[in-house]
Order: sequence, then structure tokens, then C-alpha cells
Amino acid sequence: MKKITFSILLLATVVIVNAQNQFKPFKFDLSTGYAIPGGKGAKGGILFVGEPKYAVIPNLSVGLRLEIAIMARGMSDASGNVSEVDVKAAGSYLATGDYYFTQNVVRPFSGVGVGIYSLAGASASNTTASAGTGSKFGEMVRAGVEISHFRVGLEYNIVPSTNMESVDAQSGETYTTTSKNSYIGIKIGATIGGGRIKK
Repeated sequence: MKKITFSILLLATVVIVNAQNQFKPFKFDLSTGYAIPGGKGAKGGILFVGEPKYAVIPNLSVGLRLEIAIMARGMSDASGNVSEVDVKAAGSYLATGDYYFTQNVVRPFSGVGVGIYSLAGASASNTTASAGTGSKFGEMVRAGVEISHFRVGLEYNIVPSTNMESVDAQSGETYTTTSKNSYIGIKIGATIGGGRIKK
């Protein structure tokens, strides 16, 4: 009897949740924007994003963010000396969650993500310092708004820095150079699917 009662309550909850959802649960976000890396000597660049999502409840979507960011990471030593770094592409693969504050046409949201950042190799023109390709576990926080199928947002990607050993060409001394990997993303894009359910 308890199992039957539990099954009925579970079914009723699913029906109520689906009845309250005013938008189709599956959608795909496509965005582009500007990447602003942190650290001295860094140079901004462009980014491209694809993110399939599914609304597990009306105000909460989970997804997978696939992003490519083309930029120059900042590189400096302990004395604050800045190096010019090559511009290269890096990718990230994050599990994401977005909370929508309304069920209206204008839907402000905030979200988080965790996953792997695949870092591009970096070399400096005025030092022997270089960083090879690699991966780091990182996090992301974001906020923005969706208006119908139009989406704009601001993201902060928190990625641990990379430390490299460098050798001074004149003195032969070894010192540590740090490359900042965190960056801000300003994005604008479109949402495919996820439209309002017609009643």
C-alpha cells in the first residue's frame, strides 16, 4: 500500500511540474562574445559557445557548455615584469546549471558551472618562459537575461594559474613565471528551441 501511495504522489508531482512549465524543456544556446583574460600582459579575444540544456523543473535548467576562447594569457614574474604572450585558442567543457527567476518572456537568470579547462600552450617573446598544453579543473559563475530567443550574459571563469620555470638569459638564474588562466566572458547569442508552450 505504501508503494502504491508513493507512486501516486510521485506521478502527481510530475504532472503538476509539467503543467506549470510554460516553456519547452529542451533548448540549445549558441553564443559568441569577448573574452577578457586576467593578469598583466593579457590580451582579450573572441569566444564561441554551444550549450545544450534541459529544464529539470520550470525554473532550473542543466546543461553542458562547450566553449572555445581565443586570447593571450597574462604572463609575469615575481618582480612584476610582463611578457608578451602568443594569442592561442583554449577550450572548456563544463556541466552547468541555470536558475531562471521568472517564467515570463523576459527571464533574468544566474548560473554556475564546473568542469575541465583545456589550456593552450603559451610562449613569451622576451623570455625563455613557456607553458605547455594541459588541463585544469575550474569553475564558472554567470548572470544574464533571456528575452524570447535572445540571450545576453556575463561569465567569470575561475581557473587556477600556471607556474613555469624560466631562465634569465644574462645571469643564468632560474625564476618562476606565472600565467593567469581566469577570464571574463561577455556573451550575446540565440536560443534554439525552448519556446513557450502553446495552450
